[in-house]
Amino acid sequence: MSKNDEYYMKQAILEAKKAFDKGEVPVGAIIVFQDRIIARGHNLRETKKSVLGHAEINAIDKATKKLKQKFLDDCLMYVTLEPCLMCAGAIQAARVKKVIYSAKEPKFGCLESQGNVYQIFKGNHDVQVIGGLLEEVTSKMMKDFFKTIRENKL
Repeated sequence: MSKNDEYYMKQAILEAKKAFDKGEVPVGAIIVFQDRIIARGHNLRETKKSVLGHAEINAIDKATKKLKQKFLDDCLMYVTLEPCLMCAGAIQAARVKKVIYSAKEPKFGCLESQGNVYQIFKGNHDVQVIGGLLEEVTSKMMKDFFKTIRENKL
């Protein structure tokens, strides 16, 4: 991984902090094209009252609008949490070149934790996957978020 990978993941972490501040599960995503951030997204499930409000989906939607095309060939996605099945499918359908994620998601992660969906389902586009970048930072943010939620409900 390069120094740029860390920089971009830190940008995704800033997006996750926006979600945290809104009371959303702190997941952030950014999409990079030609060494430029073209889209940012964070969880908005509670805000939008929608199961589709995942950070990855929000970032993909913004990126396709920015590029004025449905496919994100040659784009990289940096996301703070291992994508779920829905997001992994959207990433593949959008033809994102590579996903770099930070923390594993043991219950719903579909790129490593529950198996690699891209190895099981061979579509017409291969997505490269790298996991574990700045995992300590994002794992701590998730733990802090859920600790805050538990303390506020008591």
